[in-house]
Amino acid sequence: MLTGHTGFKGAWLALWLQRLGAEVTGVSLAAPTTPNLFALAQVAQGMTSHICDIRDAQALAALVCQVRPDVVLHLAAQALVRASYRDPLETFSTNIMGTAHVLDALRGQLGTRVAVMVTTDKVYRNLEHPYPYREDDTLGGHDPYSASKAASELVIASYRDAFLTEQGMAVASARAGNVIGGGDWAEDRLIPDCVRAWQAGQTLVIRRPDAIRPWQHVLEPLAGYLRLAEALWQQPGLAGAYNLGPPTHEAASVKTVVELARSPREICPVGYENDSNSVHEAGWLALEIAKARAQLGIHPRWSLAEAVTRTMAWYRSQHAGADARELCEADIAAYEGTA
Repeated sequence: MLTGHTGFKGAWLALWLQRLGAEVTGVSLAAPTTPNLFALAQVAQGMTSHICDIRDAQALAALVCQVRPDVVLHLAAQALVRASYRDPLETFSTNIMGTAHVLDALRGQLGTRVAVMVTTDKVYRNLEHPYPYREDDTLGGHDPYSASKAASELVIASYRDAFLTEQGMAVASARAGNVIGGGDWAEDRLIPDCVRAWQAGQTLVIRRPDAIRPWQHVLEPLAGYLRLAEALWQQPGLAGAYNLGPPTHEAASVKTVVELARSPREICPVGYENDSNSVHEAGWLALEIAKARAQLGIHPRWSLAEAVTRTMAWYRSQHAGADARELCEADIAAYEGTA
């Protein structure tokens, strides 16, 4: 069972699971944007898709009882920082109570052996210290999105310790964020903003060019989720929290990513600003990934430059008429070939 399968990351993961031969059931709201990868790549083909709000505890529990999943990958969320300022209650209800509903629906599901609960790299109390955050650092969150995800980590740990470990289910949280890749059209995300502006012949306006984030291609954390699920199936004692991201030295500024994304053969105008009057967003964030490397054998495969190059090539090809599903499958095959 994959929640959030109509979203950007969820659609990519659904395609990869289909490629691996998994029997996939998706649970999600309708795709949040137009256009969207779920429709363009015809992700619903080859899987069972249910439109269901994870805030509806009864409907979700009924679906879980119907599906009786072996593995649960929980990606459904309100995933945008600036949107969380506009509607904090929706963010809290989706990310905290929605996560609780998923976990509660799994109580008594003795056939479910693994649950990978996806949170974010923003779950840490970010003091802007120049060091990468580790899994045992203090949780927190200034903005409602970050706070909701930090709170969901407590919910996950509680259900794991109080109920699910005892019934034989291995539960882990995966903390990753700032993913890029073809097929994302969400608001207030860097690469989609680049694509929208440049395809329309407009100047891209960047609010915080010096903000530093652990950018990675979408296939990097998805590979981590799959490896984590596999490891938990084999060794339930590995249950816990894991950071997934690029090497610390690859954390890069917004300006760096934009300059990598600009094509030397096209007109890609950019205006850099320093918007001190906007809502609060962290200026520096990086993750320590030693635990995932040591315990799961996870090693990032694509550099930031390659991730950006592949992402922009995806958008240019799709804009020129290429099939979205074929573009995704080509990237997945290329990623698998770098193992």
